[in-house]
Amino acid sequence: MEMFSGIVEGTGKARYSAGRFYVELPLEVKPGDSVAVNGACLTVVKFDGRRAVFDVGEETLRRTNLREAKVVNLERALKLGERLNGHIVMGHVDGTVRFITSLIRGNTTWMAFEMPPERWGVAEKGSIALNGVSLTVAKVESNRFWIQVIPYTLEKTNLGLLRPGERVNYEIDVLVRYVKSVLERPQFKHRNS
Repeated sequence: MEMFSGIVEGTGKARYSAGRFYVELPLEVKPGDSVAVNGACLTVVKFDGRRAVFDVGEETLRRTNLREAKVVNLERALKLGERLNGHIVMGHVDGTVRFITSLIRGNTTWMAFEMPPERWGVAEKGSIALNGVSLTVAKVESNRFWIQVIPYTLEKTNLGLLRPGERVNYEIDVLVRYVKSVLERPQFKHRNS
């Protein structure tokens, strides 16, 4: 099982063609390595020292923005014993949401995104991964949620390149997902009713 922290290591220009994803990769990798590409866990098939090739399945294409992505966020899988600076990100993208708008206040950029179908997984002060970036939900409204992004994150990720209406990959916090799963089990519901 691969795991990521949502702390992006770099960005790279990308292109999708006929089931393969090509990315200019500013990281050292080898075939067989796992890399979160805009938050989706992909396996390196080839690497020539500059460009990596990934095979991409239909399910991944259906749930992500990889077909249209031109610049992607990149993070290599965590190694056992490394510090976890973000939150636990599995690289299992739930789907995409649309970027709505941004507001700049001081050195903070507030960014709004449409609410995903898993509304239960989006809570103020909770974690969410957007294009593979570990973020904290700052505010929740009926049909959208807001995050706050510092200049460093805007500069080091592709979030600063977003235009209103663009699709962004999201992954609900895995811990929230497991808690929901346990609470929905029939034996647990029966005990608490």
